[in-house]
Order: sequence, then structure tokens, then C-alpha cells
Amino acid sequence: MLNISSDEIRLSGIIEESIVDGPGFRFVIFTQGCPKRCFLCHNEETQSLTGGYIEKLDKIVLMFSNNPLIKGITISGGEPFIQPDKVLYLVRKAKELNLNVLLYSGFYYNELQRMNDSVKTILKEADYLIDGPFVHTEKNLNLLFRGSNNQRIIDLKETNKINDLVFIDSFE
Repeated sequence: MLNISSDEIRLSGIIEESIVDGPGFRFVIFTQGCPKRCFLCHNEETQSLTGGYIEKLDKIVLMFSNNPLIKGITISGGEPFIQPDKVLYLVRKAKELNLNVLLYSGFYYNELQRMNDSVKTILKEADYLIDGPFVHTEKNLNLLFRGSNNQRIIDLKETNKINDLVFIDSFE
């Protein structure tokens, strides 16, 4: 399934310039594979654990580092946290370039906190997390960067500072 070399990641795709996947002008990485399989998922093609394609991590870093207009990267899916070591590498490279990092996850923050050390480190180093599975019965097209009412935007920097979840509804 995800048995690939340590310098590669399984992707569904990349959008080199986006204004709809987080605050500002962003580079968006869609990981491949998701165990959640949310009913009527917005990215259903990303669910297969064997789909997508394999890409070198450094090629992705080169792509986002070469665009001076990019203010941040978004890592979505699929489920990014099923490839935590690879995602952590991308997060760290983005932070070295002073880019902000937003992650999407079908898991809630408290579930992620119970995962491995790489996941915990990602939550310490990234800027924002949109957590929770897409729930069709709670679908809401008026939410910023989310698809259903149960999903939350978490300011990870503030959360880590005060050791309590800090939610936001907008970006400054």
C-alpha cells in the first residue's frame, strides 16, 4: 500500500496556485489514501490506498519554493496523517521558507494527539488544522474552507501556546 521509499510520498495531485484551499495564495498537496471513506467525500478519488502516484519529496519542495507568490502550503487528501513522516518533511521545508502550513484531516485533533511522534510534531510545527470527517448530513457550503458543520479550524500555534484548543472562523 504505502510501502515506498523514505524520500517519496503517494499523492493524488498537486495544485500549484490556489486561493480556495486556505488563507492567501497557496500550493496544495493532495495525499493519496484515506481510511475514513466519508460518505459523499469531496475528494473521493483520493481514498484508495493504492491509487494516485509516487512523487519525490524534494521535487515537491522545489515546486513550492520556486514560486515567490506562495504564502503557504496546504496538505490535504486523502488523509495526510497516514504518511506522517513524509508530511512532516514537507511541513519542515515549508517552515524553513517562512511559509504557513494548513493541514486537513478526517481525524479530530484529540485522535491525532494519540498517534505517533511524527503526528504530534506536525501538530506542533504547522500553523492550522482543519479537523474532522466530512459528514454529509451536516454539509454547509457557507463555511470557510470546510464542508460540514462538525469540521473545525484550529490555530495550532495558539493551541500549543496555551495548551488548549483555539478555534478560528476567519484569517486576518
